[in-house]
Amino acid sequence: MRFFFEISYNGTRYHGWQNQRNAVGVQQLVEEGLSKIFREKVAITGSGRTDTGVHCAQQFFHVDLEKEFQPEKLIQQINSFLPADIAIGGIRQVKPDAHARYDARERTYEYHLTTRKNPLLVGRAFYCFKPLDFQIMNQAAELLLGKHDFESFSKVKTDVNHFICDLKSARWNQKGDLWVFTITANRFLRGMVRAVVGTLLDVGSGKITLNQFKQIIDGRDRKLAGMNVPAEGLYLVSVKYPKEIFLK
Repeated sequence: MRFFFEISYNGTRYHGWQNQRNAVGVQQLVEEGLSKIFREKVAITGSGRTDTGVHCAQQFFHVDLEKEFQPEKLIQQINSFLPADIAIGGIRQVKPDAHARYDARERTYEYHLTTRKNPLLVGRAFYCFKPLDFQIMNQAAELLLGKHDFESFSKVKTDVNHFICDLKSARWNQKGDLWVFTITANRFLRGMVRAVVGTLLDVGSGKITLNQFKQIIDGRDRKLAGMNVPAEGLYLVSVKYPKEIFLK
């Protein structure tokens, strides 16, 4: 039977989600924990990759399990094997062909930024000391909405067939000492959110104009866009699926 597991983690100590030869990813620790519990090798498939240092409030992975188990008990067991900065939040049975990555219809990321130095936010938000105009940054963000080719904001070496993404929303909002950029789309390219945020910061600091930002979108060239902002401020916060894939 196939199950979706909901997982969250603080990404500071990890080299992203995916298994790697010479570094520890979140996937590796989860697979090791499940393998110990079921006393056999267990492989999992995540809803997507996260880069080194990126945090996650909600992600999913699927796994095929033959042995019966009680979900609440298994959650308690696996969490006892996992370190304090990784947690399983729920388990749901899905259709046998449901896929954590390919069935995802929508993903939402947040980027957390502070303009005031705060030691309690180290590793959890990006400190930007430059004065920023968030009103014009939101005007620029509106230019991203809809279906566009986002090659300008993608890592150069990637295995995708195309760079088209359909952006549903993209906006900066102030939450206490933080400015939070929330962006939702049907799919994201590698490094896309951090490159988008870096380029929006160029708009907000006056380095480029709104018209130049539009030209960067249309230019389909990563060299035109701004820097990749640090991973510490990036959070995957939501992954949505069609209801019909869930059985319970």
